[in-house]
Amino acid sequence: MSTTELQQRQVLVIGAGPSGAIAAALLKRKGHDVLVIERQRFPRFSIGESLLTHCLDFVEEAGMLEAVQSAGFQFKNGAAFAWGEEYSAFDFGDQFTAGKPSTFQVQRARFDKLLADQAQAQGVEIRYEEEIIQADMSGAQPKVQVRRPDGSEYTVQAGFVLDASGYGRVLPRLLDLEAPSNFPVRQAVFTHIEDRIEHPGFDRNKILITTHPQHRDVWFWTIPFSNGRTSLGVVAAAERFADAPSDLDECLKRFVAQTPSLSKVLANAVWDTPARSIGGYSANVKSLHGPGFALLGNAAEFLDPVFSSGVTIAMRSASMAANLLHRQLQGEAVDWQSEFAEPLKRGVDTFRVYVEGWYDGSFQDVIYHPGSSPEIRAMISSILAGYAWDARNPFVAEPRRRLRTLAELCAREVS
Repeated sequence: MSTTELQQRQVLVIGAGPSGAIAAALLKRKGHDVLVIERQRFPRFSIGESLLTHCLDFVEEAGMLEAVQSAGFQFKNGAAFAWGEEYSAFDFGDQFTAGKPSTFQVQRARFDKLLADQAQAQGVEIRYEEEIIQADMSGAQPKVQVRRPDGSEYTVQAGFVLDASGYGRVLPRLLDLEAPSNFPVRQAVFTHIEDRIEHPGFDRNKILITTHPQHRDVWFWTIPFSNGRTSLGVVAAAERFADAPSDLDECLKRFVAQTPSLSKVLANAVWDTPARSIGGYSANVKSLHGPGFALLGNAAEFLDPVFSSGVTIAMRSASMAANLLHRQLQGEAVDWQSEFAEPLKRGVDTFRVYVEGWYDGSFQDVIYHPGSSPEIRAMISSILAGYAWDARNPFVAEPRRRLRTLAELCAREVS
């Protein structure tokens, strides 16, 4: 690794997205020297636009809540699910956990830039359009090689590195930490539309998740924004796209046309933005931490977009890592496995149970069941709001057993 130009920093954060901005701001607020390296120029497009309410707990912790609340994003108070004639809505104000009752649906280009700008306003240095090309964790302190836009390079030696690079997965790639995901390969095709929604049954204050009428493993997101536009996407196993048009716009339109309830909602939509696609996005790693580094959010593991858990996991990991690293930098002995990796994984694994249950139909049976008790719906609502670490909730403490039992009860009542 070249050392022609060596810079010393206390903390290096890779990536200025939500987890990077939150982690950097939290550490700066505690008096630490933080440098953020971001490969792209903000604003830049990203999906993951429907925030869970738990996200705002970390936005608030980082001193950014007022800025987010005053930015004019679409108010969101819950999640709605539709399958044929079935419709089920969950309100975050009616949840088991004493969490926030509402959140926002955001264009990530604006939202991510807002958080990064807020981190900068608190004194965090962010260098855009610079890329980490090498990483050496073998010495007393980590060293990373950085390439500037003009092609010149320099080395940063840091006391600790937090990888918040999201789908870029910088350290997992450079340090051979990537591990296969146990989820099937799925693909998402998505776009933004001028929605012109006039359907009386559509609640603009909720994300709408629609199940395909014939294929329960195929689903759509409909995420309305405050400016009359909506993010629309379809998610399915790769083989479901085998007979679909190769043109992504036509592919998405065909899936919507197969789904009458969604077609009615989008009857007046203006399809004015070319569709995009992302596939094989589920990912895992061998370890969430190592000597001198830790992995945050999607850089560590990404499950599936169905419950919008990605940004929540990213921000939760940022908060946990920043607070643990603060203690370490003060000279306290910390255990990254028992104090970071294991507690973070508990919530991720809770989300995993419900993602798996969604695709095998068991969680859908619960979601669409008309007779669930208010108490059970409140517990489910808490998970949909992002509070997957609240072990006081029986559906968090024992997710697999509770979901299996409840799904069996729902299936028996229907039959």
